[in-house]
Amino acid sequence: MDLLFLSRCIYLGDGSHELPLNGGIIVDTGGIIRRVLRTAQEVNTYLYNTESEAVYDFGDLLLMPGLIDTNVHISEPGRTDWEGFVSATKAAAAGGFTTIINRPTNATPTTVSVPALKAKTSTARGKIYVDVGFWGGLVPGNVDQLAPQLAAGVVGLQCTLCGSAPPVGEEFAAINEAQLVEALNQLSKEQVTDAVIAFHAELPPSEALVFPDDDSCKCYANYLRTRPASMELSAVELICRVAAQHPEQRFHIMNLCCAETLPVLAASRRQAGAQLTAETCPHYVALSAEEVPECGTEFKTWPPIRERANQAMLWQALRQPDAALQLIASDHSSATPGARCLTYGRGRGNFMNAWPGISSLQLSLPVVWTRGQQEEQPLSVAEVHRLMCWQPAQLCGLSSFKGRIAEGYDADFCIWQPDEQFTVTSEDLFAAHKASTPYAGQRLSGVVHATVVRGLHVYQQYEGFGQPLGKVLLRKTSRKLVKFVRL
Repeated sequence: MDLLFLSRCIYLGDGSHELPLNGGIIVDTGGIIRRVLRTAQEVNTYLYNTESEAVYDFGDLLLMPGLIDTNVHISEPGRTDWEGFVSATKAAAAGGFTTIINRPTNATPTTVSVPALKAKTSTARGKIYVDVGFWGGLVPGNVDQLAPQLAAGVVGLQCTLCGSAPPVGEEFAAINEAQLVEALNQLSKEQVTDAVIAFHAELPPSEALVFPDDDSCKCYANYLRTRPASMELSAVELICRVAAQHPEQRFHIMNLCCAETLPVLAASRRQAGAQLTAETCPHYVALSAEEVPECGTEFKTWPPIRERANQAMLWQALRQPDAALQLIASDHSSATPGARCLTYGRGRGNFMNAWPGISSLQLSLPVVWTRGQQEEQPLSVAEVHRLMCWQPAQLCGLSSFKGRIAEGYDADFCIWQPDEQFTVTSEDLFAAHKASTPYAGQRLSGVVHATVVRGLHVYQQYEGFGQPLGKVLLRKTSRKLVKFVRL
């Protein structure tokens, strides 16, 4: 028998009904939405005439499509002590995310070949609480593995233009412009034109800064000087130049922070016809350099959190549906307190040595929502859906079955109360290392009460988690068809 989900505040996100409605969603035994009941009268008629296996009534809570995060570092296999599939997907579920896309770095081996992808997917199965897709990797010397990775199911190929921090940097090396062009030419030769090439967009600085002692390395302003905005700007200019030469390929910039890059992206899209998109992260629109304390290495990430003035331009771009900055993703990257220089001793708080990454997957929705309400025009639920659900689904090729509440789509729901407040405490977080979040002690709005993946309750606020019944998402392609299979 079917399941019935009820709420007096359902946001469909399907383009047909932008205001929340009082209705219900009928879900079949396979976890697919069979019908949407758009009025209370339709619900009453259905309940009178039909017996459901179960009815879940969420009252006045907001029921919307499950969130999708396209930028999550999971360090398993190899560095499970940093972040494993169990802890990461629990954090995702507790944050209202029903699908996440795993980056190719941090795990051992990195996902730069088909055998490495198989190692990742086999490790994930049976452990994941939400659906998980995978980015493949583009590194020097693996051009022969790009098309095979795409054929094996990755959502796209991710690379970096600036070496990753040790020890990952040795395992996932940066590429240069010539290597990028070689890879694009190889994809064109193999007639692969439906792939997304994603970038960590920073180029190495022309001159490295060296500080005389450990104490100077504990000052965030000094660290910020080592990664100036020009690193992002020069990388984006390179990407735009290459994108203009390869208009058949899609290019995406991950974790963009520098607002100075936005006019460059806009000009490239407008004048060169390049297929360019970008994402920013909750920490770039909610945190600022001015509030980072001395030794606060939990705030360290690449690119770095910049000054408060940078945020206004990011928010302005996010409010424009046709702009290059199309979505928000966490860039969640958890690591041990030792790697983050958060343990006591002489090395504590050393921004130069700390692993860069913000642990924020579970808090992305309330962080973005809380900060968005402070804007002159407060952030709307429709904008949250576009930035954190629908456009992420489009980027990764999921939009035919995820990202909306509509007939034939997966029954993926985020059920939350936008006005309810809570204080962030480490005890309530599910990522592997709870004390490494920069949001500890903050008062946020937006409490997730339940998360449903394909009709299954994977998280309920007061009852915890269900079974790890998330599925691996693999992309099946041909030159005429792109579809996903759930394994």
